[in-house]
Amino acid sequence: MTRPMVMATVLAGMGVLHLAAPRPFDGLIPRALPGPARAWTYGSGVAELAVAGLLAVPGSRRAGGRAAQLLFLAVWPGNFYHAYRARNASPRTRAITLARLPLQIPMIAAAGRIAAGR
Repeated sequence: MTRPMVMATVLAGMGVLHLAAPRPFDGLIPRALPGPARAWTYGSGVAELAVAGLLAVPGSRRAGGRAAQLLFLAVWPGNFYHAYRARNASPRTRAITLARLPLQIPMIAAAGRIAAGR
């Protein structure tokens, strides 16, 4: 499976999860954002599905790569917020929330390579 299709599959899966089982994702939404967390959770699920669609179609793949970069950057503050909220949690939970932060970097870079047609 090609890099764009792997990314499309993962994003589609996450998008479906956001829509089908939104509760775990609501806690990732920073309280500073206006409106209910659930609306942001659903919105990010729809965005993930849209980006997955762009990546899955060869003619829109470059736009999908750029959209994926923007999406990954947009959700990064939620990951920081989740790590901050987990600062007093179990060591395992803290490790997971902290590990997610640097893992965004290779995802953003991979999306950039897709956007560049590589």
